[in-house]
Amino acid sequence: MKNLSLILFLVFLSCKTEKKTESGSENITEKQIETVIRIKKSPSEMWEDFIASNPKFGNEEIPESDFFHNNQKDADRLAELTLTGKKKASSGLYSLYKKYNVDLPGIGTKQIVTDFEGNAKAIIENTSIDTIPFYKVSKEYAELDMGTDIEPLKKWRKAHWDFFESFLKVSGEYPTEEMLIVCIRFEKIWPKP
Repeated sequence: MKNLSLILFLVFLSCKTEKKTESGSENITEKQIETVIRIKKSPSEMWEDFIASNPKFGNEEIPESDFFHNNQKDADRLAELTLTGKKKASSGLYSLYKKYNVDLPGIGTKQIVTDFEGNAKAIIENTSIDTIPFYKVSKEYAELDMGTDIEPLKKWRKAHWDFFESFLKVSGEYPTEEMLIVCIRFEKIWPKP
């Protein structure tokens, strides 16, 4: 079914953008095929492409794949910001790591960033991890996390306060200015620009 959708999309795309040849067949450019494949790549397919171009990582296991945020609109937007290199950080609530007994991420850890539907968009690698109180998050860090230089700290504080509040309310807790935030900086390592 997935392949049928891809074929139909390619046919539709070529009908809209390419003229028919004298024989009546349709032309699909390699760039169009590459674009569609990039959009609908599974995490394992993206990892295989990465390993093929970077054989030194061939012995590594496929990293975890996940999307940022908890809804499709934000997850897809943040995946695109990661793909374009504008988003270079992510933030987690330290108490949630402890509550669910999850290890903090490590420097050098890779992740496959997906959209909300699980389509691989980019591979990132953590470059630094800090745990700091909410009120100490800097404008520079907020800009890396939000992928924008327009009021990044104001946007970061609002978005993350609301996001963390929704998780904490379930257990009767509330966010505070002192709550610890796991600040993860990363680099996009695949696909290359």
